[in-house]
Amino acid sequence: MITLNKNNQEIFLKPILVKEIKNSLISKVSGKASLISEDKTLYLTIGEPFFQDPYFELSKAIKEIYKDFEFGLTISFDEFESILNCEELVFDAIVESLFWMEHQELSLKTTRSVVKKNYNILTKKDFDKHFLKTEIKMEFVNFARDLQDTPPNICTATYFGNQIQEKAKAIANVSVKILDKKEIEKLQMGMLLAVNAASYEEPRVVVVEYCSDANLEKTVLVGKGITFDSGGYSLKPASSMKGMKFDMTGAAVTCSTVLALAKNKAKANVAAVAVLTDNRIGGKGTLVESVVKSMNGKTVEILNTDAEGRLVLGDGLTYAVRNLKADRLIDVATLTGAIRFCLGTYMTGAFATNNEFYQEFELASHKGHEEIWRMPIHPQNFKYMRSSSIADLANIAPVPDGGSSNAAAFLAEFSEGRPLIHLDIAATGHTPTRGNAIMLKNIFELLNH
Repeated sequence: MITLNKNNQEIFLKPILVKEIKNSLISKVSGKASLISEDKTLYLTIGEPFFQDPYFELSKAIKEIYKDFEFGLTISFDEFESILNCEELVFDAIVESLFWMEHQELSLKTTRSVVKKNYNILTKKDFDKHFLKTEIKMEFVNFARDLQDTPPNICTATYFGNQIQEKAKAIANVSVKILDKKEIEKLQMGMLLAVNAASYEEPRVVVVEYCSDANLEKTVLVGKGITFDSGGYSLKPASSMKGMKFDMTGAAVTCSTVLALAKNKAKANVAAVAVLTDNRIGGKGTLVESVVKSMNGKTVEILNTDAEGRLVLGDGLTYAVRNLKADRLIDVATLTGAIRFCLGTYMTGAFATNNEFYQEFELASHKGHEEIWRMPIHPQNFKYMRSSSIADLANIAPVPDGGSSNAAAFLAEFSEGRPLIHLDIAATGHTPTRGNAIMLKNIFELLNH
């Protein structure tokens, strides 16, 4: 249990600067914790890396302490803040890390041990409201993580929709609508249906809405929800199949963000559109060089069935614009392997069609503590995506250059002039084995007023 100024534990966690260490039993390695039993204190050594990047270094250290020590702690927040001199940042690093670690990760093992620890954060400062907001935010980060971790034979499009609907029941002023295959066909979402063609699992579009102030611009979040991606007839090699259950991360993040904002009673006008299906092979599967019509009427030549995420997102964006009357758009998607080569696994690629909207999101990312880097959408990227000789658009470019930017240009074709931020989380959305609900905190901070 994580508490604020309530149940003090016997052992205190305190920071200590390297230059102030006089006890030889205290490690001088920055980020390492040393227990001195006669002091009833766990000392966390603070060195230069903390000053360079205090949120991430402190967050990493708190998580290591949670794993390595079996007892609960009272954390002397004011002492950390006096050394690191970043009040809200230090509080977020401690509290978010504890709620992350306290969460019992999804497990289907027949037996498992559950360790309960009590942590109390001791401070003279007034953090009650901020603590509650963080608790709610992390509840939905962990909810999204569990959806990500659910095996693909369980987490079908139907299952996902039911989980969102069930979670929303306990939250006031939020609505959930689930479109089935007949409704999707009626809307003429041709790209989503093309991806779903080989599957015996029906597609779904899950729409989550929350509005506390209709005078605000309506922001619609569109999430890629490929519950498993085989690549279709452009079949992935076996080594690339592992981890494809995480291809629905964008859907989990966007829906969970709206639920978090609603539970926090944020002043917001927001909706999520999760576009859900798996991508399989089979007798009815979409063939390479097939041409389909999108919901907005544009024809698309499918030159690679493994570039399916942009197809379902395109129809999702059209639904957001035409049916939900979006003023601005954010999509979240595990979209391109190319983004890993650009930014590694530590920064999310952000693409934007509007500078002002991007700057607002960038400021929010400093509060959300999830690193982003703006990537370009060049006019050449649009030329590549319009290069089909037979259709309005192609779903991949005729050359391998600029793969992530080409995908962003494809999505921009469906924004119908609305400001669009595209977040490519293919390299940051999960570890090799676990989801991390990346970008939920950033979007939450953008819209939580």
